[in-house]
Amino acid sequence: MDPTLQDLIERIGSEHVERRLKVEVEHEAQLFGQGLIIFNLENWYAAPWIVRTALKLTGLYGRARRNADHVVVKQHSVAFANLPSAFDNFTILHISDLHADISVGAMRHLVSVVGGLQYDICVLTGDYRGKTYGPFEKSLEIIDELQAQLKGPVYGVLGNHDSIRMAPSMEAMGICMLFNECEPIVRDGQRIFLAGVDDPHFYRADDIEKAASKIPSDAFSILLAHTPEVYDRAMSVRFDLMLCGHTHGGQLCLPGGIPIKLEAALPRFMGAGPWRHGAMVGYTSVGAGTSLLPVRLNCPPEITLHTLRDGQQL
Repeated sequence: MDPTLQDLIERIGSEHVERRLKVEVEHEAQLFGQGLIIFNLENWYAAPWIVRTALKLTGLYGRARRNADHVVVKQHSVAFANLPSAFDNFTILHISDLHADISVGAMRHLVSVVGGLQYDICVLTGDYRGKTYGPFEKSLEIIDELQAQLKGPVYGVLGNHDSIRMAPSMEAMGICMLFNECEPIVRDGQRIFLAGVDDPHFYRADDIEKAASKIPSDAFSILLAHTPEVYDRAMSVRFDLMLCGHTHGGQLCLPGGIPIKLEAALPRFMGAGPWRHGAMVGYTSVGAGTSLLPVRLNCPPEITLHTLRDGQQL
């Protein structure tokens, strides 16, 4: 066992770490049959070549490359009747799907932007590495550069592109990585709870019930998950807000932001931006980086400032 994982083993248990490592060793580059979808396009070696060739043949490659590098800052405000009054106007910076080592232009722009933003906490919802396997040192270097520009507490979860071996380095940077755990956030004597689960999409390492187990039934709670695909379970254990990513909003979309393909098993309306499921509000970030290649069409990369409002004061 990697000695750098010892602190994590003591915190979340050897069973979780060993099970995730086993999948990494045996399945991380697997095309068929692992995870929530039958065919894992991101693991197909020919996929980048096919996408690049198609874009060049249609004359869209240059435009798609330029689009991928310009990260926009979105604003999302949402009111909750049960939000403690001390958290009115509490703002969360949500960053997802960096794929840092293959999205260098976007990362350069992102690092230049985040230092000027105002928020209370920052959350990262997974996919820090470009490929689903292989080296991750370059991605960690870029994340360290980004982290140096972030203010306040930073929390994160792993995605389907990430190795659990990345977690100790990220925690050494000051990022609190959540593995089916929750953390209270205190403001003026009042509390809300932030929970995070390990990747549900490919590694199936999430345990939403465990993450919620220490949250009082009447408390306001937020769930971080890499993918929105576990929306129904999140709602059933009464999370108020779910923040996620993974889909890239399709990344290559038709005019109007209509995705050609979503690499996820979920209703299409949950593929990007705000949505609701029962009493739970959700938000799916289209991500700051890109998968396969640094290209985007009709789906600009984003980071999001979520402002929570006390519905009783509106």
